[in-house]
Amino acid sequence: ALQYLTFTRPAITYVVQQFCLFMHSPYESHFSALKRILRYLKGTLDHVLQLYRSSPSSLTGYSDADWVCCPDTRRSTSGFCVFWGDNLVSWSSKRQPTTSRSSAEAEYRAVANAVADTCWLRQLLSKLHSPIQKATIVYCDNINAVYMTSNPVQHQRTKHIEIDIHFVRDKVALGHVRVLHVPSAQQYADIFTKGLPLYLFQEF
Repeated sequence: ALQYLTFTRPAITYVVQQFCLFMHSPYESHFSALKRILRYLKGTLDHVLQLYRSSPSSLTGYSDADWVCCPDTRRSTSGFCVFWGDNLVSWSSKRQPTTSRSSAEAEYRAVANAVADTCWLRQLLSKLHSPIQKATIVYCDNINAVYMTSNPVQHQRTKHIEIDIHFVRDKVALGHVRVLHVPSAQQYADIFTKGLPLYLFQEF
């Protein structure tokens, strides 16, 4: 039920994703966390996803990864969100399927997921006769990951993520996507990858 609720309550996407990891063998601490989620929902019934009437002409994505955040598997969590104009239209919080050997690799995989989602949205909008003319901007707070999107030289340390690298670079070369750096304080995708301090959670 909480997974369905994340369709309209993106702020709980990360905690629900974390809770679902223990759904088949929960402990008392997990039930306490579940009660906390339910208390938060009860106290924020007026917090809903709002879509504003506008004529948006751009897609903007934010991607982030929390490197080796899982103490058991050492896998990273990827998160992204996509805005169509000022409206949030797509978001995700997901455990990466493999262990990343560097924070740049984890961040780059998150960028690739965000780029794939924005490409799908561009195609959908084109079929709905509202094509996006500008390049989609995808923001990432890892400078190394941003650098890899436009650097044509293959490095030894990046060959194990070669498919993601070629996919993103092709979109950048075609002019469909631009990957830019964003300071962590303005990285909205943080809310999908980690627990945040109260002031930052409320601001996002």
